[in-house]
Amino acid sequence: MSTAHVGKPIDRIDGRAKVTGAAKYAAEYNEPGLAYGWIVNSAVARGRIAAIDVAEALKVPGVIHVFTHENTPRLAWLDRSYRDQIAPPGSPFRPLYDAEIHFSSQPIALVVADSSEVARYAATLVRVEYAATGHATELDAHLAEGRAPKKRGGIKPPPKARGGPDGALEKAAVKVDVAYRVPAEHHNPMEMFATTVHHEPDGKLVVYDKTQGVQNVHDYLCNIFGFAADDLRVVSKFVGGGFGAGLRPQHQVFLAVLAARELKRSVRVVLTRPQMFSLGYRPATRQRVALGASPEGVLEAVIHEAFQETSRFEDYSEMIVNWTGLLYRCENVRLDHAIVPLDLFTPLDMRAPGAVWGLFALESAMDELAVALKVDPIELRLKNYAEEDGNEDKPFSSKELRECYRRAAERFGWADRNPEPRSMRRGSTLVGRGMASGVWESNQQKAAAKAVLTVDGKLTISSATEDIGTGTYTIMTQVAAEALGLAMADVTFLLGDSTLPQAPVEGGSFTASSVGPAVQAACEAIRADLLGYALKLDGSPLAGAKIDDVEFVDGTIRLRDAPAKAVAITAVLRAGGVEAIEREAAVGPSAKQQRYTRLTHSATFAEVEVDEDFGTIRVTRVVVAVAGARILNPKTARSQVLGGVVWGIGSALHEESVLDHAFGRFMTHNLADYHVPVNADVHAIDVIFVEEHDEIVNPLGVKGLGEIGVVGVAAAIANAVFHATGRRVRKLPIKLDDLL
Repeated sequence: MSTAHVGKPIDRIDGRAKVTGAAKYAAEYNEPGLAYGWIVNSAVARGRIAAIDVAEALKVPGVIHVFTHENTPRLAWLDRSYRDQIAPPGSPFRPLYDAEIHFSSQPIALVVADSSEVARYAATLVRVEYAATGHATELDAHLAEGRAPKKRGGIKPPPKARGGPDGALEKAAVKVDVAYRVPAEHHNPMEMFATTVHHEPDGKLVVYDKTQGVQNVHDYLCNIFGFAADDLRVVSKFVGGGFGAGLRPQHQVFLAVLAARELKRSVRVVLTRPQMFSLGYRPATRQRVALGASPEGVLEAVIHEAFQETSRFEDYSEMIVNWTGLLYRCENVRLDHAIVPLDLFTPLDMRAPGAVWGLFALESAMDELAVALKVDPIELRLKNYAEEDGNEDKPFSSKELRECYRRAAERFGWADRNPEPRSMRRGSTLVGRGMASGVWESNQQKAAAKAVLTVDGKLTISSATEDIGTGTYTIMTQVAAEALGLAMADVTFLLGDSTLPQAPVEGGSFTASSVGPAVQAACEAIRADLLGYALKLDGSPLAGAKIDDVEFVDGTIRLRDAPAKAVAITAVLRAGGVEAIEREAAVGPSAKQQRYTRLTHSATFAEVEVDEDFGTIRVTRVVVAVAGARILNPKTARSQVLGGVVWGIGSALHEESVLDHAFGRFMTHNLADYHVPVNADVHAIDVIFVEEHDEIVNPLGVKGLGEIGVVGVAAAIANAVFHATGRRVRKLPIKLDDLL
């Protein structure tokens, strides 16, 4: 038996439950007498409800109640009561609060019935008259209204300009000054957003919710409805995809809890796929990137400007332009970011928010500059390689991006690329090869974990984090098992319950780097206790040993320098008369970390085939090298990067949430119209993890991998399309008619 688990490609411990159906999701918790809610959505994008008539709906046998703004009880009225942990500045949306319509498909009524089918039918009988007013949903038509966003927690505003970028651009010998357009995207996880509320006999509620933050939802509901903390429990053991859509409490959880509390019975509310498009989305952006360089390819001016949409009631912003100021070395840099309020729902963080669109523009512009300079795109990037963060004048905690370029280029066969556009063919198709850099934050949030070791040698460790498919169950079990020298089968990791120790929402690629150190610290506290008991044994083979003198291996405590001197953990507990040891630890970022910029880097290389007659594009292979510090589990880590690459293919060639501006509504609101990559679109993907040692980023030395796989992919593909065709497409997704 080996108890060295970290760094091994261990299968997901939750995999069997998922493939056999044993894993329960939010809409799968049943009990007798469960009622079902169905949401009625607004048909206009802005205005007021002049009248709402629910009489016909109430006549349908099986209908229990219809909630509207006219009969919903007055709840907490303060904006801050409705704010969740990651809400942007502004006034959060309050379902059924009043007659105001803020966006198309806004929930305006909830029909509750004894079956889902009855509720759905009755919802069609709710009659609504609107006093509609003019709405604005077109970003391009309102760019003049762009303004600086209010400061949003966790989002750094663009740094102040350095040097004289506009003058330097004008004087530059070689320059690129171009605009890029990218659309809104919706998350579209497989599992719809759903909430099942169990109403207990004593009035307490257990809320089974699809979320990426059970404690975030718990606090949100308690603030609004006035529940005591112990009267409401939020559970989310399994999540069928989130991608950021579950970071904020969505309106179905509010409506389900409202109905359960008022009707004093259990209620379920599930969104349909079209209703999923009434939630947040990756905002459309319009960007300008201007690069000036010397004839030798040294960057002399960098300007990156971005406009992005937001709602009228919240200032949602992302870090779109900041990456440009730290990825390459330049003394003259200006980064500007503006938001444009529109009659839409508030956008929402979506896998690598800001970086996906910002790096598409930057890395496309860098490719255009390389073409103008007639230099290799890798050579241009290496010539302007940043050894420190120019935005904040800080060193990097670690950075192996050079090695990413080298390893990925070698695996890809970049040296065989003829740089001339339209010069490479494979049969009747044009072949193109492109590359791009990637970067994402490596942050640590405060988190806590509890460990309980029982006399039979079994360990249970818990934290109120989530597993949205990233492998959290598995990697936390690995960390705990290795810390105490136990077999994986002897360790159980609990998550997804608001009653567990505090943890941040699962997002931003900071779960492993936040919860992981807390798990390790809780186990280290138990290690210290175990050694204390071991030293008290009569004739202890560990007499006089300090914690650094021993190691925990194969269920024993043994001397590092004399492994034969060992004692079993179970024997220590029994001899000490201890049934269980319980320890809890909380770990947060250190002061030392703040002196460094902590980032994950990648280099992505893509090959495309383009049919010269029809303009069809096929991504034949992708090679991505990631410098992500310590890799806890190569199998789950690779899976994360693979998923990111697939999404990058989607961003480059498929995904686009299209608004009908006449109605102010997304009309691509199902998976027939909203295209995502399918098996036929995804070919060879090769993932390389570049060795990187980082003692600063967090106590485990890990960096998040959930986001880094997607950033840079769209740019690499777009650059490959240019190389294949000689046609530069500066908007996404790239379509057939862009090339014909």
